[in-house]
Amino acid sequence: MMTFVTTVHCITIVFLVIAVLVQSGKGAEISASFGGSSQTVFGSSGGANFFTRFTAGAATVFFITSITLTLLGSQSKKSVFEGVNVNTTAPVSAPVTQTAPSAPAEAAKTAPAAPAKH
Repeated sequence: MMTFVTTVHCITIVFLVIAVLVQSGKGAEISASFGGSSQTVFGSSGGANFFTRFTAGAATVFFITSITLTLLGSQSKKSVFEGVNVNTTAPVSAPVTQTAPSAPAEAAKTAPAAPAKH
C-alpha cells in the first residue's frame, strides 16, 4: 500500500510541476510557441479552463497522497523519543576558573635579560 501511494504521489508531483510550468503568465498566449492562436489549440476558451482544472485536480491528489503517506508512516515507525528517560539530569561539573592573562608590559619585566656582548 505504501509503495503504491508513493508511486502515485511521485507521478502527481511530476504532472503538477509540468502543469504549472506550461501555464502562461497573465496576458501571454500559451499557443504562441506552437504558432497558432490560443482559441484554436485548446478550444474556444483557450487553455485556461483545462489547465486550471488539471492543476486543481493534481493538487488535490497531491494533498490526499501526502496525508495518506503521513498517516501510513506514523503507524509503521516508532518515535525517536520512545524509551528515553526524560527524568535524568546532566552531570554537573565544577565551574572552570580562568586567570586573567598578564599584561605585555609585565611579561617584559619578568623576561630573562639578554646576554651581554663583549
